[in-house]
Amino acid sequence: MPSTLRSRLPSAEDPREAALRALASAAPLTVFRSLDGSPKGLTEADAAGRLHAVGDNHVDATPHTTPLARLRGTLGSPFVALLTGLGVVFVVVGDLRGSVTVGVMIVVSVGLRWWQQVRSDRAMRALRSLVTTTVTVRRRATDRHAAAEREIQVEDLVPGDVVVLAPGDVVPADLRVLTAHDLLIDQSALSGEALPVRKHLAADEPWPRTPHRRRAHEGTEIVELPSVCFAGTAVVGGSATTVVLTTGQGTYFGAMAREAGKRRPDSSLDSGVRAVGWTLIRFMLVMVPIVLVVNGTVTGNWAQAGLFAVAVAVGLTPEMLPVIVTTTLARGAMSLARRRVIVKRLDAIGDLGGMDVLCVDKTGTLTEDRVVFAHGITLDGELGEEPTTYAFLASHFQAVPHNRLDEAIADQVASGERLLIEAMVTKVDEIPFDHDRRRSAVVVRRHGEDPLLVVKGDPDDVLPHCTHARRSGDVVELTTTLRRQAHDVVAAYHAHGMRVLAIAAKHTPPRFHDYGPDDETDLVLVGFVGFVDPVKPTAAAAVRQLADHGVTVKVLTGDSPRVARRTCEQAGIEAGEIICGHDVEAAGDADLRALVARAGVFAKVNPHHKARIVAALRELGHTVGFVGDGVNDATALRAADVGICVDTATDVAKDAADLVLVDKDLTVLSRAVLDGRRTLANSMKYVKITAASNLGNVVSVLVAGAFLPFLPMLPIQLMVQNLLYDSAQLALPWDRVDEEYLRKPRRWDAAGLTRFMLTFGPLSSVFDVATFAVLWWTLDVDTPQQQALFQAGWFVEGLLSQILVVLVLRSRQTGFRWRPPSRPVLAASAAVVLTGLALPLSPLAGPLRLAPLPLGYFPWLLAILLVYVLAAQVVKARYIHRTGSWL
Repeated sequence: MPSTLRSRLPSAEDPREAALRALASAAPLTVFRSLDGSPKGLTEADAAGRLHAVGDNHVDATPHTTPLARLRGTLGSPFVALLTGLGVVFVVVGDLRGSVTVGVMIVVSVGLRWWQQVRSDRAMRALRSLVTTTVTVRRRATDRHAAAEREIQVEDLVPGDVVVLAPGDVVPADLRVLTAHDLLIDQSALSGEALPVRKHLAADEPWPRTPHRRRAHEGTEIVELPSVCFAGTAVVGGSATTVVLTTGQGTYFGAMAREAGKRRPDSSLDSGVRAVGWTLIRFMLVMVPIVLVVNGTVTGNWAQAGLFAVAVAVGLTPEMLPVIVTTTLARGAMSLARRRVIVKRLDAIGDLGGMDVLCVDKTGTLTEDRVVFAHGITLDGELGEEPTTYAFLASHFQAVPHNRLDEAIADQVASGERLLIEAMVTKVDEIPFDHDRRRSAVVVRRHGEDPLLVVKGDPDDVLPHCTHARRSGDVVELTTTLRRQAHDVVAAYHAHGMRVLAIAAKHTPPRFHDYGPDDETDLVLVGFVGFVDPVKPTAAAAVRQLADHGVTVKVLTGDSPRVARRTCEQAGIEAGEIICGHDVEAAGDADLRALVARAGVFAKVNPHHKARIVAALRELGHTVGFVGDGVNDATALRAADVGICVDTATDVAKDAADLVLVDKDLTVLSRAVLDGRRTLANSMKYVKITAASNLGNVVSVLVAGAFLPFLPMLPIQLMVQNLLYDSAQLALPWDRVDEEYLRKPRRWDAAGLTRFMLTFGPLSSVFDVATFAVLWWTLDVDTPQQQALFQAGWFVEGLLSQILVVLVLRSRQTGFRWRPPSRPVLAASAAVVLTGLALPLSPLAGPLRLAPLPLGYFPWLLAILLVYVLAAQVVKARYIHRTGSWL
């Protein structure tokens, strides 16, 4: 176990850990006695009483945030810190109106962020509630009733409950193993171990245990206890009957979560916002001292110059950036919800927009996930009933839940024949399926006969264990020629896209001990059974749509290369070179990166291979999505930038995924990718355009400060202008996005922010200076006594030019191809424009020190704005031509 992880785990002196170790080594009857339980399960009344006493079985990896904690988070924003600093300056200089205005801005900014986060959290909880998780327990109505297994919500589990585990289950609490059949647990979330571990009764020894044996576990790491399954781990193979030791926050996972307090790594969106913030801070560190020196030198009032320099720092910062980003993400999440996509992690929307590689499993994603039994096949490639009968025995008598192949086999046997087999055959033992052997087996006995071991599984993993074969009713040696013939039969069916299982059997002498994988030798090949999984009619169209949007689809499947190639051909995926799992296993990290770069299909891969492939793609710089729904996909789901599963997926997959598709269709996902890009586009509109406009204001202040005997705009006026502008931009999440922008993967990229600011910021300053010239020379507003009129003129022109330039720059298109904004954006812009024009005439004009503007000003204002809009269009076209990029 890594030392960094070990240091965060509960100490050995923890009394709960000591109790857990004691129960891990105790006899089952002792465990039940300490829990006041019974092997028959709890009664419903007892379970209800315990649930009331201990609370829900719930450990939230992302704990519920209280309103106060959420408020502290919003107050911790650097933008709020800037506003607070300015408010302190206002208080120090005795400007009551300025301090009140700043206080209002802080309340509005924090309030909007807090309200949007609450709204987003509610939406996420509502969406997550659609994904339910249940557990199989043994309960009794009363003490006099017999025990029965039934499904309950995981939250209703209590100590003493008897829980039945099967592949695909998330371990719901800390459990003590009572009986186990080849139980494999993925506990990487706790121990960091990549491979699953076997869980069983401690040393599989008889009860009761001696004190010497009990001490055997005292030096063992607690997560390595062989008889305890820990909450938060996952069942990847086998089955077990267990009893609940602790639930909820009392589990080992709950204790580790409390002590570690670790947070999720920053998403690409978080990193992008931080990069933007640092870019703006650099500009502030350069511009604020210059503004301070210029204004202080010109006016001689250094206190006023300092106050204005602080105001400029705030003016250079898009105060509403957190609100805009949160709003766009929430808007994207709700849009995806309407498309039947549940967003579990809000920031995943940004990663979805940047996804350029999508790794999918073949079954259920490209195909209909509707396995249809075709027929039994003999060694000679002819149709036969005997392989079907043996396949039914292998499926019907297995204890682990049936998969789709098992269900398809069962559907071929009539109910009367099934009853006859059940009456004549009894089960002796079972060897469950695991991903290493790629086969399973049952041992059955017909009355008066020796036990019969029946094996079904992947032909490549069953045939090497066969030494004989059934042919024309006789058992013959499986010679090299017949072995080659068997492989040819399998290859022929694979070439037609069919899935094939090999069926083998052998009689064994009676025994008292259990059977295991070592018994799967010297088998007699009975034949094969074939299945068809039709490709979805929408698969080819979805693959084309993803390709048109710059997303490459790669297939990762456990099926054979021939089946994978046939499916890809039908789905419109260029198979090219197919890489097999053994090639992935043998490749080093560098070689694997070369393999994944050139190959589009990976066949016969196991869970570890899938995770390595996804990691290698990410190392190559790709933003990777992974679609999976099985327990064997959980590791790859966690490794991907965007883990995607369907609502019918296993609990393990749901727990690891970021997005849940209600409809298991790639067409839905292709539309979701566009929603992610729209969300990213509208965030970048605000960031780049606002930063450029604010830089233009600062440059205008510098120019005016060098020549005017008064400030061109007071700090309070600059802040109110920014507040009105930002209010209009709250509608940007509902804006339209250019189709051209949606064609390629997009990431939150602050690299072009500086270039954009230095291009369009000075452009706006040119027209600000033109406004100064009109006010100074044409309207003769040239004395300190008239500064309220001068400041009102620039206030109105600055606000209107900022609003209009957003409407121009929000789209890459120019001229007649320009697409108008959405109605919400137009309505918000119009409302703010009217408010800005009305402020100099309103009762607020006095507190804001604005004077009513003469009618002669407005024709000049109209001309300046019109020329500015045309100039912005020209500069935009040249910028796109020169850089080849836009927002």
